[in-house]
Amino acid sequence: MTETHVSSSSRQRIDFSDDAFVVDAALVGELLQLPASRVQVLMRSGRITSACERGIDEHAGEFRFSFFYGNRRARVSTDLEGRVLRKSAVDFGDRPIGGARRR
Repeated sequence: MTETHVSSSSRQRIDFSDDAFVVDAALVGELLQLPASRVQVLMRSGRITSACERGIDEHAGEFRFSFFYGNRRARVSTDLEGRVLRKSAVDFGDRPIGGARRR
């Protein structure tokens, strides 16, 4: 298992619109090592899955978005305004990601 933290070279953010989160396919693709053009297709087919969590305790005021594809997990944490605070990706190699992790 290897973990990669990706540096933020541009002002990336997640938008909140009409009670929904809007995540740029380029950000998800960067973390999952996919072309942005494939992200929406893979999400619609259920091959990329995702989860959103609201932070508590020391992470209050933050959201964490997790994206799963194959043996990779990408995470993006934002503040309440959608500014990206942290992002990372983990490649689990030959180890499958279990169902609980793939919510």
